[in-house]
Amino acid sequence: MISSCLEECILRGLPEFGVWCPSENEQKLENLLSRYREQIKEKDQKYTEVKDSLRKSEKKVEDLILYLEVRGKNNRVFDKSMPVIYAITPTYYRGVQKAELTRLSQTFLHLPNFHWIVIEDSSSKTQLVADFLSQCGLSYTHLNILTPKEVKLKPDDPNWLKPRGVLQRNVGLSWLRKNLDPEVQPGVVYFADDDNTYDLKIFEQMRKTKVVSVWPVGLVGGLRFERPIVKNGKVTGWFTYWKPDRPFALDMAGFAVNLQLFFTYPEVEFSNYVKRGYQESTVLSGMMVTLDDLEPLADNCTKVLVWHTRTEAPKLTSEDKMKRKFGHGSDPNVEV
Repeated sequence: MISSCLEECILRGLPEFGVWCPSENEQKLENLLSRYREQIKEKDQKYTEVKDSLRKSEKKVEDLILYLEVRGKNNRVFDKSMPVIYAITPTYYRGVQKAELTRLSQTFLHLPNFHWIVIEDSSSKTQLVADFLSQCGLSYTHLNILTPKEVKLKPDDPNWLKPRGVLQRNVGLSWLRKNLDPEVQPGVVYFADDDNTYDLKIFEQMRKTKVVSVWPVGLVGGLRFERPIVKNGKVTGWFTYWKPDRPFALDMAGFAVNLQLFFTYPEVEFSNYVKRGYQESTVLSGMMVTLDDLEPLADNCTKVLVWHTRTEAPKLTSEDKMKRKFGHGSDPNVEV
């Protein structure tokens, strides 16, 4: 009986039984505090969302900084979902240098997600190459290193006597290792000499390189073409006249390497002291690449999409004749 009366009093909020009954003002205050608590909860939620958004924005800024470092002076936008092709091109001063670089750049301009690393064989960067690169419209990096006389070809030496572009390619690889992160932006490395000729299709195909991709090269080795021999989608050997027993009997223009590999093997580089024709084999073997790792492109290496061309050195004999006859040759201020 007492219990039922107590329950009734509690429900009614009777003070004589010691049960607190809020006044009207107190009830209003409680309602106000309740609304404040809800507002604080909402603000906490918005703060969390803003903080998450800020983190995402910071990541975008970090990525943008990386892109700017990679792109160089030209504002070429990279698609992060697509691997970047990093073309390493040694170059040296000669009459046709600007012509070669111009022809090559006109090919590269068609390529998305492409970065050109040009390394001069020089003690300093020349104004000609610097001006050219600043106006070529490509994402680029301009480097230089001089080849010592003792390992450099003399004017009358055959081009096969000593390896060329060795230190320049190594400087290019060093730049990659110092400035890139293949986990952030995947990429493919290609050694694109400035006197070769390239079909755009080979770049489209090499971009998918997982380890090392290979393909034929035309007009090389005294043959119409050299190529990997492919059976059932696997490289089994090499079609070449000269030393087909080399581990990788291919031309520098005939393969591309996944960027990650140069980070997995940070000590691998080219050398001025390997046997003739073994430069490619030294680098690929140093990264533990085997024939099974090779990815044949160009329709299982049946199509030529790269040519080992060379521009004929110009004969400027009339310059001397002009000087003898008129006291001057062509205007040296006109860049050629």
